[in-house]
Amino acid sequence: MKSGFVSVIGRTNAGKSTLVNSLLGEKIALVSHKRNATRRKINAIVMHDDKQIIFIDTPGLHKSDKLFNQSLIESAKKSIKDCDIVLFVVSVKDSTKDYEDFLAFHKDVKHVLVINKVDLEDKKYLLDKIQEYAKFDKYFQALIPFSCKKKAYKNILLDELCKHLNYDHYFYDTDILSSSSQRDIYREFILEALFESFADELPYSSDVIINEVKNKNDILHISANLITDTQAHKKILIGKNAEALKRIGIKARKKIEKFASCKVNLELFVLVKKAWTKDKQFLEKILR
Repeated sequence: MKSGFVSVIGRTNAGKSTLVNSLLGEKIALVSHKRNATRRKINAIVMHDDKQIIFIDTPGLHKSDKLFNQSLIESAKKSIKDCDIVLFVVSVKDSTKDYEDFLAFHKDVKHVLVINKVDLEDKKYLLDKIQEYAKFDKYFQALIPFSCKKKAYKNILLDELCKHLNYDHYFYDTDILSSSSQRDIYREFILEALFESFADELPYSSDVIINEVKNKNDILHISANLITDTQAHKKILIGKNAEALKRIGIKARKKIEKFASCKVNLELFVLVKKAWTKDKQFLEKILR
């Protein structure tokens, strides 16, 4: 019996959330091709034989002068200090620059380096990429290729991480998938549906606040606010005859029903909070 915490770190769009969902075998973390989609730390609890691994999915590392983005970056950096080992994720298509930037500040942090999305390239390309990272072998504990589409990689990665777990007891019941609250997970699904519904920059000025969650007559009732920063964006989120808001609601409801395995009644409202991405107190409230 062993357990421990693993912080999943890497640049935006490296596939961290997809990797965590794949290891868990259940979708709980928001997945989007848009940058900075992950805004809050979501914990996934994976049982591997008699080992319990608590993965902390974090916002992507990137450079920005904006207060909102800096809040995300600080959240990711803090998680590095709160774990037994870091799982640093890079895409197979990335150069080594992001990893070198990580080493510039955290070279003494114990970590496993994962080259993700290896199914996107042929074997020769992958071998060349591994050689590029191999020159940093004095810093990482292991270098592991990974593909969410190929289960063979899963056990190799979990076996390696289990070597670095530091506790001789479980932190959570073995049948729990996440230590994050259900409200947080529902919020992730709603935000993901919002991201999927708009192709432009609108999602970056929007977020979700859960107002109420209650179960009545075997139906899960959820009320949530979509927060955006201008009246113009509010009109877009609602759409003509409320079609856009209905589309977000339908997508989110289906995601939540699949996860919760019950019927869901979802009510969405759109509120304007001007310059919310620059409001430090508000950011601390919704990103905690």
